[in-house]
Formats: sequence, structure tokens, C-alpha cells
Amino acid sequence: MKICCLVKEVPDAAVEKRIDPETKRLDRSGEKNLNPFDTHAIEAAMQVKEGGAPVEEIVAVTMGPDSAVRALHKAVALGADRSVHLTDAALEGSDVAATGYALAKVLEKESPDLVLLGQQSDDGECYTIGAVVADHLKMPSLTQVIKMDAADGKLTCERQAEYGYDTVEVELPAVISVGDAINEPRYPSLKAIMGAKKKPLDSHGAGDVGIEPDRVGQSGSRTAVLELRPPPQKEAGEIIEDEDTNETVEKIVVWLDERKLI
Repeated sequence: MKICCLVKEVPDAAVEKRIDPETKRLDRSGEKNLNPFDTHAIEAAMQVKEGGAPVEEIVAVTMGPDSAVRALHKAVALGADRSVHLTDAALEGSDVAATGYALAKVLEKESPDLVLLGQQSDDGECYTIGAVVADHLKMPSLTQVIKMDAADGKLTCERQAEYGYDTVEVELPAVISVGDAINEPRYPSLKAIMGAKKKPLDSHGAGDVGIEPDRVGQSGSRTAVLELRPPPQKEAGEIIEDEDTNETVEKIVVWLDERKLI
């Protein structure tokens, strides 16, 4: 069994997120890191392997600029055996539809039995990339998976739903988006971190995997940001000094009643 984990380089959690008014895309000039939700996918792959399933290799796959190599190194330090980097100037500005198509072309070349990814990215938070990839690969897809057992070429998954939990059996190959409740990602060892850069890393351009130029990039995207509006500034809150408890409680009750909160 081959497992491919889709990972993404995103702005570090400590970096303030802002949209570039010129390109209308997320400003990625600051510190970047591996998408934290994807670490759960890598951990899930490791647990499938350690659980006795015949996993031959775990491959981390990303699409991004040159700097995305660092996210791949971290993915390898967390347990992936090797990594694949799709990078090409023609891919810049791709929306989720174009990105899903491009990643699917890379995965076609890899022919995985299982594709794992985090339920969302820490920047775009669109939740849909797994479904887009699955559609192109003609594979079944599950989202919000919080438990997964592999046996006899099938997965038995428990997923979160609006009304509770579903238990679903799916045949491989499949694309599974895991929730962050599925596991607690392990910390990479110093040896794994130091050895990550020595693990095999394949870099591909768009043409290397058969990507059609008119289906990626800004011109090949199906969505476009037309206008940006900053959120309204929050009004200053009202502070009620507790000089007289009865009077303070009365003021709070009146405040809540005016807003129909009680």
C-alpha cells in the first residue's frame, strides 16, 4: 500500500494574516510553516503503517513555491519516507479548483492506494480540496474523519456529522480528509529532523505531470476575488464599575434586556 499525504505551506500562526490589495491574494511574505491540520494526516498515515497494514511507503506531496520545501522537510521529519514538490510559476494564483486539478495530476503519477490530508488549511480554510482531488481521481471521498481502521483493502471510518457521528466503510483507493480530533501528532526526533533533508525529494514542473496550462493559474481558475472590504471596527465595550452590587446587577439586566438576550 502506498499512502500519499497532501501537505501545504501556510503563514505561521504568529503572523498576522493580511490580503495584498494589489493581487487580492493572501500576503505570504512572512514566516511560514507546515499546515498544522496536515500533521494529523501524516500521523494517521503513520498509525495505519504501525497498525499492521502493508504500507510500503508514505509520500508527502505539496504544490507551492520554492520555500514550500521546508514544509516537505517537516513532513518527512514527522514520518513520511519521501516527498514530491510541484512548483511552477504557471501555477501561481490557482484557486481551489485549479489547485485540486494540479494535485490530482501529481497523484495520478504516484498511483496511491490512499490519499490523506487535513480537513482544512490554516490560511484559506476552504475545506474542499480533498473532494476536488477525489473527483479528478474518480475515488470515493470522506471528510471530517476522526477514526480510521484499515483492513482487507478497506477503511472503516468514523466521521463527524452535523447530527452526531457516521461509521462508513470505504474501499481503497480513496481520499480521506481527517479532522484534528483523530490523533495527537508526535513530535519529530532530532535525528529525524536532521535526516529529513537527505530523504528523496522529487520536484516537478506543470508540464512534467501533464498539467494543461489553461486549467491552472489565475486565468485557469473558476473563481476570482472582485473586491476587498475590511471588517468594521469593533465598538468599545461598556465597563460597569461594581460600586453597588444591586445597582450593578440591575444595570446588567437592563443591558441584556435591551438587546433581547434575556
